[in-house]
Amino acid sequence: MATTIRARPRREAFPFGVIALPRPVFLEPPARRFVNVLAALAALALAAPLMLVIAVLVKLSSEGPAFYTQTRIGIDLRGHRRGGGYGRRWNDLGGKPFTIYKFRTMRVCNGGADPQVWAAEGDARVTRIGRALRNFRLDELPQLFNVLLGDMNLVGPRPEQPAIFTRLSGEIADYRRRQLVRPGITGWAQVKQGYDHSVEDVRRKVAFDLEYIGRQSAMEDLRIMARTLPVMLFRRGSC
Repeated sequence: MATTIRARPRREAFPFGVIALPRPVFLEPPARRFVNVLAALAALALAAPLMLVIAVLVKLSSEGPAFYTQTRIGIDLRGHRRGGGYGRRWNDLGGKPFTIYKFRTMRVCNGGADPQVWAAEGDARVTRIGRALRNFRLDELPQLFNVLLGDMNLVGPRPEQPAIFTRLSGEIADYRRRQLVRPGITGWAQVKQGYDHSVEDVRRKVAFDLEYIGRQSAMEDLRIMARTLPVMLFRRGSC
């Protein structure tokens, strides 16, 4: 079932052409949310033994916890008002902050909080087991709990850290419009392109994310989930 969108059409120019997008009022059908929860539960049931092994390996391979938490920016429900208004608090953070869960892939920072930066290829902070997890994107498995908590869907734009979100919002047109839907573990941008290393990478991903938002549906989500498996198996875009 497709997400209901009440729209005022607006055309946006991107590197890949012109994409027509609405100003939506977010109305996620209960059936679609049910599919996300059901799929997350099924994935957790299948992945539980693997997740247990990963947690033990991460804990034994380097000092620090097995899991890593970080604040990310999620959907901005304040912006989804009738008539397309964004409200006076639209510019606070750009969306609802939430705690994302991952397997730890980097060494614990001894100098306090980790800097909010992208991981670079060959990043010295990444542990040996962490690199393997990142290669196959297995570090993302704990985000299945975020789906159950309602912070995320299985498919949607990837959520960003607050400081990076603020910077990119000022550099990339319509970056905040990614917050019109729940963020996802995987997405159209993730199957089309790898990890971000530069602002230009993000510009391309924004185009893919908005393309997805314009045509999102349960069938589209299933198609993206199926295309995610080859990305994981063949390690495309990993670092």
